[in-house]
Amino acid sequence: MIFFVRYTTLVWVLLAGMLGLPALLSCGSDQSSAQGSSNTEAGSRPAVVGAQPRLDSTYVIKALQAEPRFKEHTLAARRFYRERQFELGWFKNHQLVPRAQDLLSIIAKARDEGLEPKDYQVKDFKKLFADFEQARGDTARRNSLEREIDVALTGTYLNWASDYYRGVANPRDMKSADWKVKPNKIKLHKALLTFLGDRKSRYNYYEFAPLHPEYAYLKKALQAYRAQERAGGWPVLPASLKLKPGESNPAVPALRQRLLGTAGAAGGQPAEAPMTATPVSTNPGGAGAPAPTADQIYGPELVEAVKKFQQDAGLKADGIVGGETLKQLNVPIGQRIDQLILNMERWRWLPKKFEDNYLLVNIPEYRLYMYENGKEAFTMRVIVGKALNATPIFSDKMEYVVLSPYWNVPFSIIDNELREKLVADPAGYLNRLDMEVVKGSGRKAVVVDPTSIDWANVTEKNFKYTLRKKPGPKNDLGDVKFIFPNSNDVYLHDTPHDALFSQSQRSFSHGCVRVEEPIKLATYLLRDQPKWSQQAIQDTIARRREKYVTMKEKLPVYLVYFTAWADADGHPHFREDIYGHDKQLARELFD
Repeated sequence: MIFFVRYTTLVWVLLAGMLGLPALLSCGSDQSSAQGSSNTEAGSRPAVVGAQPRLDSTYVIKALQAEPRFKEHTLAARRFYRERQFELGWFKNHQLVPRAQDLLSIIAKARDEGLEPKDYQVKDFKKLFADFEQARGDTARRNSLEREIDVALTGTYLNWASDYYRGVANPRDMKSADWKVKPNKIKLHKALLTFLGDRKSRYNYYEFAPLHPEYAYLKKALQAYRAQERAGGWPVLPASLKLKPGESNPAVPALRQRLLGTAGAAGGQPAEAPMTATPVSTNPGGAGAPAPTADQIYGPELVEAVKKFQQDAGLKADGIVGGETLKQLNVPIGQRIDQLILNMERWRWLPKKFEDNYLLVNIPEYRLYMYENGKEAFTMRVIVGKALNATPIFSDKMEYVVLSPYWNVPFSIIDNELREKLVADPAGYLNRLDMEVVKGSGRKAVVVDPTSIDWANVTEKNFKYTLRKKPGPKNDLGDVKFIFPNSNDVYLHDTPHDALFSQSQRSFSHGCVRVEEPIKLATYLLRDQPKWSQQAIQDTIARRREKYVTMKEKLPVYLVYFTAWADADGHPHFREDIYGHDKQLARELFD
């Protein structure tokens, strides 16, 4: 009877963790979460008589294959148990270790990660634990249940950890995800050994901490937006609203509620009082209309809040409400919550650790970041591909800086944009564009008479030449290009069209990434080669002869796609889904 009471208490502790209730522990219980203590006994109970049962490969395979949600993790489970010589992982001296409760408690809070707890509550542990307690006096039945529970907990961990660390959707299986960044190569069986305290790791698998701080920032933003959703969301502003600083309008109170809330904090933070997400009418008034009340005046405090909102949305911060600003203000809070979840998912697709030095371009943000020793060294604006010529999402390593580059015209541009004019006047047209046709490449390239080519009938297959624009002020690549050899034939480069960088939305290219400050970037990348000072770079460019400079160390480059991110305090920033990747991923996650 004493044994029954004490072990029933253990079951209550475990079930309380599943339900998110405070654990009720006896004074002698050890509930420490310190690493290395996970396989201690859950309490100071007398040991149950009899040897701890063991598993074998056949049992593990059969158990995992029988459950569809566990099936794909069969290999990881086998590796986990093989590392333990097929000893049970979740029991010691016939008692569940405390990490079992920790796992179930973590899964119960899956919504904090933008995931659904029910997707990981595959096994009915409430029933399994109850059956286990009732079988205490039956050694064979007890050992059988220990094996079943142990493998079920392992399958549950792997099912959860795979989604948490690698992502729910596999971008390489998605037809239109277009995500070729090197993946997170986490070994789940090793992570499980760490979780149970059986091995050390440089990564915090023990506490299921995010691998990247940017993920944690988005998680904080998600929590805040869900709180605001529970409080009623935010009001919908009139679709016809047009508001300039100093003007008055009946919709101003709703705008103030939208951005400042009752707490007066900018950026749409949760309000203290519920808000009704219904349209607000507006009547600018006319002759004989009553004078506006004080709260209808679009004053300085609210203007600054609008400018901050515009900055966070990547818009021109002019304080004018209307057009794209109004559109972004009226995005429903549920849609923003989904957007945060989608981008949390993308962080799971990235490597578990970036290199010390790397270059990252966030395509929807139109911005490049250079990192040195893990910290941002500088940033600059970029121009990316149009929707029909989307910049691909991938990672590679930069090897060359090319000064005064030729621009080799892709055949698609010859076919779709140049063919008609080349047919009409090949020599004159190419001369005006400062272009030439060559056979061969590099120093062996030989200039070919463009009139000798049948431009009307060339195809990508039979065109044995290269059409290229010479170095100089007319060159579409500008003065510098940065090469990271890849099958997409995409690279970073300068542009003669600097005025385009003043636009808030900058998707103008044929797929390559145009950088705002190419000389600054080139000087930085070649800083470990003294002969390539900024002056030397500029002098070489002035000679208008193409020059390849090999970098001493290859630099990792990441072209990524994040439409939402957050500051360290959880303050979010949003961008347009310029290529429709959010819509595709939403179908994978939410449908």
